[in-house]
Amino acid sequence: MVLKQKILLAFFLAIFPLTALAIPAEGQALDLTGHFVGYLAIAAFVLAYIFVVLEEVTELKKSKPMMLAAAIIWAAIAVVYNLQGQPQLAEDAVRTLVLDYGELLLFLIVSITYVNALEERQVFEAVRAWLVSKGLGYRSLFWITGILAFFISSISNNMTTAMLMTAVVMAVGKDNPRFVALSCVNTVVAVNAGGAFCPFGDITTLMVWQQHKVTFWGFFVLFVPAVINFVLPAAIMHFAIPDARPAEIKDVTKMKRGAKRIVALFLLTIATAVVFSNILHLPAAVGMMAGLTYIQFFGYYLHITHREEPEVPTELLERHEEEEEAEALPGEERFDIFQKLAQLEWDTLLFFYGVVLCVGGLDFLGYLGHVSQYLYGELGATPANILVGIASAFVDNIPVMFAILSMNPDLSMGQWLLVTLTAGVGGSLLSVGSAAGVALMGQTRGAYTFLSHLKWMPAIALGYAGSIVAHFWLNAALF
Repeated sequence: MVLKQKILLAFFLAIFPLTALAIPAEGQALDLTGHFVGYLAIAAFVLAYIFVVLEEVTELKKSKPMMLAAAIIWAAIAVVYNLQGQPQLAEDAVRTLVLDYGELLLFLIVSITYVNALEERQVFEAVRAWLVSKGLGYRSLFWITGILAFFISSISNNMTTAMLMTAVVMAVGKDNPRFVALSCVNTVVAVNAGGAFCPFGDITTLMVWQQHKVTFWGFFVLFVPAVINFVLPAAIMHFAIPDARPAEIKDVTKMKRGAKRIVALFLLTIATAVVFSNILHLPAAVGMMAGLTYIQFFGYYLHITHREEPEVPTELLERHEEEEEAEALPGEERFDIFQKLAQLEWDTLLFFYGVVLCVGGLDFLGYLGHVSQYLYGELGATPANILVGIASAFVDNIPVMFAILSMNPDLSMGQWLLVTLTAGVGGSLLSVGSAAGVALMGQTRGAYTFLSHLKWMPAIALGYAGSIVAHFWLNAALF
């Protein structure tokens, strides 16, 4: 051994002492929970998550600290396993995690691309304009925006749906802060509940489906519990909404050419993914990528048949200029699908990469095995899954759900559905418990705050409890 190699080995042995480690059997992972590397991994993950929580304060994108923590954790693991003479074990583990992430990434790329295309074709803006121009009362708008948020979020991004409904609320209720605050609380609850009963509704449900814990159609038994989660607090808040009618607003927005056909292609893409997964037994991501070609070819058709859209009325143009949104008006550019791909939420997708590798690393080190033994062994599945939902009000539900999937406890179908439900709707308990709540606090500029949401937490908790009871009652055969 040359001098440099000896020095390097001595350095690693000083940092990563191995004398306390039992030599594992061939192919068996080490339990490093009491080792320096385990402590380093915990410290890196916790520190990274502190930066994620403080993103609004530091203005540091959440993906950066989480990706760095992932690199640190797996580099430390690799050093230990190289010194033990089993580098292949760590390599195989991280390759499996990257493969799992890759499938989810491809799936999300297609889904978000369709949502971006619908937004560019002004589908969501047309819905907003239609609602604003109806001259409905505050209470009617409260329920309509909530119901639309519930159903749209089952196939669309929760944050996009919440911001769309809040744009309606802000437009008609700008002179009534109480209506705005209550409607925002209602919207957050609705989008989180709507995302819980469909595999496409949230990243957590998508992960559960991709891991084959629940079938595609199996999620829909959560529809009634999800409705209860949304309706119970909404019914209580209804009586606090002013029984009045805002001034009517005239607003007309026309969808761009091809908008309805893109909606149809999105539904066809979902059907393709289901067929690939349930009938062909291939990853759903492969079906989604096939669906991406639908909009690519249709985008090519729109591009070569491009024509100028009808001119926008002068008064509408002036209003958009005042709002600094003139660039969103139709007729400016040809449709380009690769622009929609470029507009993906890369910070969120890369944050998800960091989460998958960090949590996977903690599992490989042995921590999640101990946690799983306590939660699902000593506490029991039902209390553990209810606590998971409460935890998701404080910690993003993505790492929470990925941790549960990494633990892979032996659960019945009913319990897998329970943890899917609680992880999805538990974030509604606090305004910071979901991306939708955080986004709306910024969008409303003080009309909807942490405290205004906290005031209604007892009502939201009642909905949370009601959805769990409904699941046990309606789906008792699955436990």
